[in-house]
Amino acid sequence: MSPESTRTARASIVSCRGVRKRYRLGAVEVPALNGVDLHIQTGDLATLAGPSGSGKTTLLNMIGGLDRPSEGRVAVAGKDLADLDRNRLTELRLHKIGFVFQAYNLIPVLSAIENIELILRLLGVERGERHDRARAALRDVGLEDMADRRPAYMSGGQQQRVAVARALVARPAIVLADEPTANLDSKTAEDLMALMAHLNAVSGITFLIGTHDARVIAHAGRHIEMTDGRITADERRESA
Repeated sequence: MSPESTRTARASIVSCRGVRKRYRLGAVEVPALNGVDLHIQTGDLATLAGPSGSGKTTLLNMIGGLDRPSEGRVAVAGKDLADLDRNRLTELRLHKIGFVFQAYNLIPVLSAIENIELILRLLGVERGERHDRARAALRDVGLEDMADRRPAYMSGGQQQRVAVARALVARPAIVLADEPTANLDSKTAEDLMALMAHLNAVSGITFLIGTHDARVIAHAGRHIEMTDGRITADERRESA
């Protein structure tokens, strides 16, 4: 690979500059982020860790366009989020950002494959292609044989794998995961992180994972620490 293509492959998919967030509780302003500068590169498998109240979930919400900073700028896939109205922000989230939540957020009345196809329906993908892509996504997470099973008849780990497949099926630029292993036992959590690491290594999918779980951090090629709304450490571990 040429130096030019290497630079392109490692371009920043997320850029945060001087990001601050303050929430008002009655007459009191509570700072959640205190001047965050952060760049996530394409192909990163990065963890964002810190104690409760450190700001990691708030920062993920800023990057995902779920909340707006009080000050500073956030750009995703080359788009400054401050320049986007609600409709364009929704489009960016739909096309460029995959989400994996602690609570899975699957629709109970839909099967695994229908939960995944729903994202493609929103993207306007034709029915036959929707089905093929959703089944391929389930195959990637090892659940093709559970395509017709509803969430209530799946384990927590299986539901979280469906959530990962749903996040990936739209081929986003980045997947944001907030405490994805919090409701999982040790073995299932390890399996889920091994899956994400595999998808990152094989497909180059970018992950930013908010966590305090050492099992998750062990798989990361990059580890970022937050305290009191600030980034206090940023370590790259290429061998992870």
